[in-house]
This record gives sequence, structure tokens and C-alpha cells, in this order.
Amino acid sequence: MIKAEAKRLGFLSCGISRAGFLEDEAPRLENWLNRNHHGEMGYMANHFDKRLDPTKLVDGAKSVISVLLNYYPEQIQIDNKAPKISKYAYGSDYHFVIKDKLKLLMQFIYDEIGEVGGRAFVDSAPVLDKAWAAKSGLGWIGKNSNLLTQKLGSFYFIAELILDIDLEYDTPTTDHCGNCTACLDACPTEAIVAPFVVDGSKCISYFTIELKENLPDTMKGKFDDWMFGCDVCQDVCPWNKFSKPHQEPLFDPHADLLSMTKSDWEELTEEVFNNLFHNSAVQRTKFVGLQRNINFLKE
Repeated sequence: MIKAEAKRLGFLSCGISRAGFLEDEAPRLENWLNRNHHGEMGYMANHFDKRLDPTKLVDGAKSVISVLLNYYPEQIQIDNKAPKISKYAYGSDYHFVIKDKLKLLMQFIYDEIGEVGGRAFVDSAPVLDKAWAAKSGLGWIGKNSNLLTQKLGSFYFIAELILDIDLEYDTPTTDHCGNCTACLDACPTEAIVAPFVVDGSKCISYFTIELKENLPDTMKGKFDDWMFGCDVCQDVCPWNKFSKPHQEPLFDPHADLLSMTKSDWEELTEEVFNNLFHNSAVQRTKFVGLQRNINFLKE
């Protein structure tokens, strides 16, 4: 019933797993942090226990409902010499779009089941989204550390409801990366330091979104024209041949966005920035941040 409603609300798929301590992820996360793969993202080291145990986020948590929402666009930027934006940021900020859908799903659960305790999470709390999605059979974690599915690749968002009721639980799926190393071979900054391990502090998304300081000179010429985020490890993944355009109007880009030329971006004004990225995740960099990234690509 819950899965049927999730589908009706526009989610690609929905899986459910038993809430509990993520034993396999604990040493992996600790090792990742100890190697400073989170760079300046200090928040990644916070709430270590909560990241691994949803019962510390929701009292009496018993179930984690994971959902996927497609964001693969019908068209991409036209000028192949222009600075690039990650596809997930073409339209409205996903946090708001997904949160609204999850509220509707939560209301449906209240209406059908009764008094249920729980919370919705959209990438803004210490929850290991990909681990829970994999645990509930929605895909497997690929060598680029993204969740992959055979039918739809990886261009989707992950979110969850953590509830204090028992539900029927799904089982994990199998890994289908095989011997493929396309993502490792293609990463412009060699951020995928080993299969399934991404050094976040080397990732173009980290540099263009998270890093607030000056961009390091050692990275000059390695950004492959990305000014916000990076899709390289997804674009080269063979499973993304099966990506289908999303059906969410709020994820459609501003009418002018895809036709912007290289010189349009280089002459970007704050007014145009605010017009293009009203309600967009690109607002995270602010105008000065995006300008910094564009100038870094020019030099």
C-alpha cells in the first residue's frame, strides 16, 4: 500500500528495511573520515552515531522507507564549450520538491494506518541515504559510490521516512558492476581512489560547491568545464544508458538555462544569476561562488 502510494506521488521506486545499526558501514565511514576524505566538510564528522543508527534520530524507529526520485533531464546544455552544471541542479531545489512529496506520503500513512511516529529526511540530516536504499533492495552501491539500478542507472535523488512501526522488509540486490572501471578511468581529478571509495576532497562537486576558500592551483585545467557539481562518473556509467527523462515539471530548467553560451556565462550578472537560479540548488554557491568557479575555468 505504501509503495503504491509512493509510485502515485511520482517516486521511481520505494523499498523498506528494518531500522538498526549499520554494522558494515561503521568501519567504512570511520576509515573514510580518518583519511580526511571529507576535506573541509566538517559536518560529515558530526553525529557519527546518528549516521549509523536511525533509532537515535527517531525514537523507537523500526522501519526505514527509502524512495528514489528521477531527475534525468530530457535535454542538456546546448553549447558544449560552455561551463557545465550538474543535471540535478537544472530545476527547482530537490530538497523542497521531495520534502513536499514525503509529507504527502506521511499523511497517507497516518490516514491509512493511524498514529505513527516518524520523520522525513532529504539529504539534510545525518542519514546514510545510499546505504539504506541498497539495504532495501533499490539498487547496489557502484564503484563510483553512487546507488545504481539495472533499469534506470543512477540519475535520481534518494530520501527516506524513518517510522516507529514494523513493516514488511525488502532484501538487498546483487552488485552488477563486474569488471567495469569506466568511472575510475574517467574521473578528471582521480577522486575515485579505489573501487567504491571516493576521496570527497578531490571531487569536482566538492570544489565547486562545498569549498568556500580559493580553488587550488593544482586543479587548474582538471575541472572538465564543470562550474557546479560534476556528472562525469555517472555519464560514463554503462547503466545510465537506461536513464529515462523525469516527469517532474519542477525539475525542468529555466527557459534560458540550456541555451546559455560560453560567453553568456563569462558575462553573467547577479541579476541573471538570480533569475536563472531562483529556487535552485545552485543558490548554495551564491553568485560570487559561481563566478569564482567560472573564472577558474577561464584562466
